[in-house]
Amino acid sequence: MRHELWVEPDGCQTFCLKGVQGNAARSLLDPGAKLIWEVDAASHYEAMTLYYKYMDWGQYITSFPEQDCKTYSELGWE
Repeated sequence: MRHELWVEPDGCQTFCLKGVQGNAARSLLDPGAKLIWEVDAASHYEAMTLYYKYMDWGQYITSFPEQDCKTYSELGWE
């Protein structure tokens, strides 16, 4: 699934799903927010791993691997 990274004028970031699944998150964005990056990932864990790599924050570690590593398909989101 496609994910989007938005940056608001004050530097705050929102990383969310594209499309209907991300509507609630995007509705909270400042009108001046800019879409700066998009990436496809098969799971939340993969998306966050790619986001951390893009931001050069090191390795992403989840506290909930049994949930976060399930693919979106397994969760019925696709």
